Amino acid sequence: MKDLSSLMKQAQAMQDNLRKAQAELEQLLLLGQAGDGLVKVTLKGTGQILRVDIDESLMTPGEAEMVGDLVAAAHADAKRQLDARSAELMQKAAGPLAGMPGMPKF
Repeated sequence: MKDLSSLMKQAQAMQDNLRKAQAELEQLLLLGQAGDGLVKVTLKGTGQILRVDIDESLMTPGEAEMVGDLVAAAHADAKRQLDARSAELMQKAAGPLAGMPGMPKF
């Protein structure tokens, strides 16, 4: 019974840590870039795009498709960073219970 009590305390602590990690994640701002920094996308930890910056040199007729591709690539860069940071925070929050059967995989 003592082991079950200890396990329950660990699970409660993990839940608290996961809530804190989620709150921290929501406050993050990540910067994705493409085209050697000509296009930048700022992504919030919630996944929402906060800002898109496009260098003026790209604003020429006939470049719309390339600009669109660069925006998509910059967003993908920011999303990769967000996914990596999220996994890191959640893994840390789960502590010794991470990877146990029935627990979320990060």
